[in-house]
Amino acid sequence: MQKCKAVTYENHGAPDEVLHVSEIDLPVPGPGEALVRMHAAPINPVDLNVIEGKYPVRPTLPAIAGNEGVGIVDAVGANVTDLAADTPVLVPTEFGSWREAGVIAAEKLIPIPCDIPLEQAAMLKINPPTAWRMLHDFVTLQRGDWILQNAANSAVGRAVIQIAKISGWRTVNVVRRDELIDELQEEGADVVLLESDDLPAQIKDATEGAKIPLAFNAVGGESALRLANALAPGGTIVTYGAMGRQPLRIPNGLLIFKDLRWRGFWVTQWYRTASHEDIHSMFKHLCPLVARGNLHSKIEQFYAIDDALAAVKHAQQSRRTGKILLRLHG
Repeated sequence: MQKCKAVTYENHGAPDEVLHVSEIDLPVPGPGEALVRMHAAPINPVDLNVIEGKYPVRPTLPAIAGNEGVGIVDAVGANVTDLAADTPVLVPTEFGSWREAGVIAAEKLIPIPCDIPLEQAAMLKINPPTAWRMLHDFVTLQRGDWILQNAANSAVGRAVIQIAKISGWRTVNVVRRDELIDELQEEGADVVLLESDDLPAQIKDATEGAKIPLAFNAVGGESALRLANALAPGGTIVTYGAMGRQPLRIPNGLLIFKDLRWRGFWVTQWYRTASHEDIHSMFKHLCPLVARGNLHSKIEQFYAIDDALAAVKHAQQSRRTGKILLRLHG
């Protein structure tokens, strides 16, 4: 049986202590299966949380690390009629994307057009869909509407900015560092403000008192409360992260007198419940944006699979300028 390399772990713990590069078996695809040669995979915070055992989803151990990535179909087994060799595909979360190749049920793969840069496609499964779903599933936005968000420099935050810009929606983006203001404005942000106690007043001034229907929270604590205070009555605040590690504090008055909607979103759960048609429909919208360069993620550095531990250490550094990717082909 052929072998290939993969980044594996037998126990949960600190990634630099439990991860190692191993050789795994590479079987021939059976009926309904496809052999995928991986091209690239990012190192996301969720990947590290899963390895540490701090995420709600825990794979059966031993496991192959990685939650998203892009590969090329190398061969298909019997009864696979709608997926051909040489097709670029996004792999499912449970596949374990930090590997050179693997066999997976063909129906779980998401084919993508050949005109998308594969490095960008590697980062297309988690963060852009999170932004897309939050922008489309909670509030019916009208052209010119304003959206608030904290953690605007995150991968999801940047995707929100880019998708909103081409959709005719305007964004108020909250960050913690001055040097991010010009950078996000260059990406299409309409307003970028620093986190502060008087943020609701600054938002009111920047938007000329607009009635803002929607906010995205990835921080929690006081930051989330400031967004909520800037929303219009009946507005919706969607929480999808907890970077500040502080719980939400929801004053009674915001529920009683402003009737705000407090919602949560987890893209993993969306994939679990969405239909095959809904998933493929979303990517029919997202893929052209990537192909045209309207939707893109910055990359700071590539690493070979043999250097996976160095890549993980790099990904854990703060104030990076982009994603860290494993280059898995060739």
